Amino acid sequence: MAKIITQSDIHKHPCFNEDAKGKYARVHLPVAPQCNIQCNYCNRKYDCVNESRPGVTSSVLTPQKAVSYLKELSKSIDNISVIGIAGPGDPFANPEKTMMTLREVSKEFPEKIFCLSTNGLELEPYIDEIAQLRVSHVTITINAVDPEISANIYRWVRFNKKVYRGVAGAALLLERQLRCIPLLKAHGIVVKINSIIIPGINDHHIPEVAKVCKELGADIMNCIPLIPTAETLFEKIEKPSATMILRVREYAKDHLPMMTHCARCRADAAGLLGQDLSESYNILQKVMNLSEEELNNKPYVAVATNEGHLVNLHLGEAMHIYIYQQKPNGFQYLEMRELPKPGSGDQRWLDIARILKDCRALLVSGVGENPKSIITNCGTRVIEMTGMIDEGLEGIYNNKPIKTIAKPNEFKCGSGCKGNAMGCA
Repeated sequence: MAKIITQSDIHKHPCFNEDAKGKYARVHLPVAPQCNIQCNYCNRKYDCVNESRPGVTSSVLTPQKAVSYLKELSKSIDNISVIGIAGPGDPFANPEKTMMTLREVSKEFPEKIFCLSTNGLELEPYIDEIAQLRVSHVTITINAVDPEISANIYRWVRFNKKVYRGVAGAALLLERQLRCIPLLKAHGIVVKINSIIIPGINDHHIPEVAKVCKELGADIMNCIPLIPTAETLFEKIEKPSATMILRVREYAKDHLPMMTHCARCRADAAGLLGQDLSESYNILQKVMNLSEEELNNKPYVAVATNEGHLVNLHLGEAMHIYIYQQKPNGFQYLEMRELPKPGSGDQRWLDIARILKDCRALLVSGVGENPKSIITNCGTRVIEMTGMIDEGLEGIYNNKPIKTIAKPNEFKCGSGCKGNAMGCA
């Protein structure tokens, strides 16, 4: 029989410790809508409030709204111990949103336990940082350790902008999943393996999954019965019987301790395990309906300018940014903030987003599609314009049209940019 794990904080994690499920609450933040694999049992819906299964959420939050949601939720739930990200897609198919959420949430709630649930395909590049952000529990869904079996479970796998199918896709996914387990354990992170029991496909094979994952360092396992879901390839497969579930778990627990109290949570679950707070839906909708300005009290506007009169700098060439605020007697310049130097790729745009986190908008004469998307997803509107700064500020603060002037092509940095993605050197 495998030894039960004894990590010091596991007594507060209801998903890893059954004794905690009636004492400590968990919250899933639905910030990751995209997925990089297509499972034959998964049909993700964002607007169904009556289904309780993974991959379902009523809304998708931005990182900033996730923080505000947690603050609101904490007023109704005083025993939240765990904050997790489990979709509704995969956290690392949405790495910018996931990592920004973790960074912001870890600053606001340093006393909480942080966990992630992923298919593991694109987890590896982020392991060092999630450890630094105190993510202490990671769940990886591994349904087979034989690509011939996995090929029957996944319709496709998308990696590095290429789609893989059949055994090739299954083998790629498996290789990347398994290599993450020892890397996570090297950081002291508790690793749980989820396996979906699919009758006639992998029910006989899951004990082998437990054996292989145990050898790599995994701590605990959750064998989850298939939920036949409409409009999926597995919709006509019958649910595993109680006898099958018991048999699979009995054989698998020779290698790994079993979690047997799983509630198969939604991607926006909140409350005690199996007793989600009914008010959480209303709180989530309230936060979704608030503007970023109302939500985050963002009083400032940032401007890319050479001299403080015109909006005349492309974000890629800006080494500083001017900050303005509306006062009763007009717009006031407050300060100049230094921006990180080019050369760090997407990290530069994430760093700029943090520098501008108290700004409701950024006025620039030009910006690439990628930085614009990253900064916008982090809660700051990016507006391209040329002209007087006051005209842009008038538009932002007083909800007036902002006149944009057609820019020459040399200022455009869009999808056809020939740059090297290193932050516009």
